[in-house]
Amino acid sequence: MGVCGCGKSTVARRYAAGAGYLVVEADDFHPPANVAKMRSGQPLTDEDRAGWLAALAARISEGRARARRWS
Repeated sequence: MGVCGCGKSTVARRYAAGAGYLVVEADDFHPPANVAKMRSGQPLTDEDRAGWLAALAARISEGRARARRWS
């Protein structure tokens, strides 16, 4: 978490590449309506975030299930 555009994702990708980890960018899980709202400077509501959080939770569960199959 930090200021937009400060390089968080770049650092995460470089670290992950060196350590053999996968990076999943949480912002990629926002629906188009949320992206449009944020671009217009409007804050997201808890209702706006509900679907985004559900999508992230599903992706995390999917990743954990894959990791169990590989170990």
